Amino acid sequence: MTPSLLSAVLVGVGGMGGAVARHTVDQRVVGKWSTVTVNVLGSVALGFIVTASVGDAAATLAGTGFCGAFTTFSSFAVGVAELAEAGDYDTAARYAFGTLVAALVGVAIGGAMGGLVG
Repeated sequence: MTPSLLSAVLVGVGGMGGAVARHTVDQRVVGKWSTVTVNVLGSVALGFIVTASVGDAAATLAGTGFCGAFTTFSSFAVGVAELAEAGDYDTAARYAFGTLVAALVGVAIGGAMGGLVG
């Protein structure tokens, strides 16, 4: 298998897992909290993957594939836009700022955990 084909397969397999995990969260967490949950958990996971020295294949599978399918910037952006269009600017700002801060804290936590392992 060529390296580019292997990468594509790893991204696809990881993406399938990430999509199923995302769907599972959507079934259990209500409303915009689902988007916040997947984005923060995905940030923790990606922070871990980047710092844990898991290797190129595992990083492609878990980082690009799984985290790419699990997290969602588009749903986050739509949620902020919907709140703003409804005239709820305070909630839109809190949602945007809170999600971004929580995701950055998640990356830091995952990075710290990965640094302990890798």
